[in-house]
Amino acid sequence: MISGLPMTVPDPALPTRVRIHEVGPRDGLQNEKTTVPTEVKAEFIRRLAAAGLDTVEATSFVHPKWVPQLADAEELLPLLEGVPARLPVLVPNRRGLDRALALGAREIAVFGSATESFARANLNRSVDESLEMFAPVVAEAREAGLRVRGYLSMCFGDPWEGAVPLERTVRVSRRLLDLGCDELSLGDTIGVATPGHVTALLTALNEAGVPTDRLAVHFHDTYGQALPNTLAALRHGVTTVDASAGGLGGCPYAKSATGNLATEDLVWMLDGLGIATGVDLGRLTATSVWMAGHLGRPSPSRTVRALSHQEP
Repeated sequence: MISGLPMTVPDPALPTRVRIHEVGPRDGLQNEKTTVPTEVKAEFIRRLAAAGLDTVEATSFVHPKWVPQLADAEELLPLLEGVPARLPVLVPNRRGLDRALALGAREIAVFGSATESFARANLNRSVDESLEMFAPVVAEAREAGLRVRGYLSMCFGDPWEGAVPLERTVRVSRRLLDLGCDELSLGDTIGVATPGHVTALLTALNEAGVPTDRLAVHFHDTYGQALPNTLAALRHGVTTVDASAGGLGGCPYAKSATGNLATEDLVWMLDGLGIATGVDLGRLTATSVWMAGHLGRPSPSRTVRALSHQEP
């Protein structure tokens, strides 16, 4: 592997620091065909933290029937004791929350949808019914002193419904935050957003009383727009960006999707802009190469391939 860093040219219009919310061990691995052994997952998370990622979403307490790749949540969390990072976990309902609390989780996330079609497909409930399901989960988590993140999928486009009106995404976003979520991650689940759309949604949310510092962005790279969209969000003042080490994960609704924004690609851009992340790109790249070996395929991240001479 060769070392490499981009030339740094700061932009005074951008934030000076960005927090990367690493989702590879959860959102990435749950969409991989290969089921990774529990100890390998634990080592993956330890390596991500050692590379400087201070937030690593560890796993999900969804029923194993629906996400068999993450069926080992109870076995995984005890192996992460002492990892120097925040380790949020996804919970779908009260049962998932109870399981997470029993293992000492300190941060959780709930996962909603801006569209009825995806709410039905993913949760077998309407948007309103899913919010009603989340209400006691968020309330109980907050009462237990946990930090709560809300994920909102299909914020920009839906495979069944097409483009999602801004006002619909704003309405559901507002309701998730009103439930008590500390932070809301806006998901471009099928990767159809473009920078102008991102700016328009963030502006509409601000006009509806949602402050930018409560928002994160979660882009997929289906049409190669994840980094331009991230840059648009940064220009608006967003300072939390979701990404997946090595570009792990795919989108089941867009067969050509390249999956989540790769953390290495994000860090390369942020390093070049002089934006601090605390992440060591060399160690992160080595970690993704290591995980690609366990998955039996090269990383889709362009930065990983460039720095490690992996063939696409």
